[in-house]
Amino acid sequence: MQITGISMAKIDYTKLAISIIVCQVAGLIGSLVTFNSITTWYETLNKPIFAPPNWFFGPVWITLYFLMGISLYLVWSKGLDDRSVKIGIALFAIQLFLNAIWSPIFFGLHALQLSFNVIIIMWLFIMLTIVRFHSISKPASYLLIPYIGWVTIAAALNYFIWTMNV
Repeated sequence: MQITGISMAKIDYTKLAISIIVCQVAGLIGSLVTFNSITTWYETLNKPIFAPPNWFFGPVWITLYFLMGISLYLVWSKGLDDRSVKIGIALFAIQLFLNAIWSPIFFGLHALQLSFNVIIIMWLFIMLTIVRFHSISKPASYLLIPYIGWVTIAAALNYFIWTMNV
C-alpha cells in the first residue's frame, strides 16, 4: 500500500509524528494569544465581507498544520545528507517560525501593519518552500498548496482589517 508516494512499510512513524507535532505546536503558540482576543478585541474590528466566521479558523488551521507536517515528513524522509533537503527544511522552518509569530503580533500586539508585513514575508517563504519541495517530493509540495491558498486569504484579510481600522 502506498500513501503520498511512499510505501507504508517504509514509513518512519517517529519522524512522521515529530513532523506533525512540530507544526501543531507552531499553531498552538498562535492559538494561545488568539483564543483570548478572538471574542474581545478581534470582535470589535471592522472586517471585510469575506471574513470567515470565528469558529472556522481553528478547524482550518489544525488541518493545514497536519498537512504541513506530512509535507515536512516526506522531505525529511529523503535524508538530511542531501543539500536540497537541508535547504528545503530550512525554508520550511523559516516560514513556520513566521507563522508562529504572526498571531502574537496580530492578536497580541494588535500590530496590524507589522502583522501584514510578516504574513507577506511568510507567503514568500511558503512559495520558496513549495518550489524547493517540488524538486524533492512532488506530493510534499502539493500538500502545501491549501496552506498557501489560505495564507493568501489571511493576508488579504489582514490587509483589509488593517486599512479598515486605521
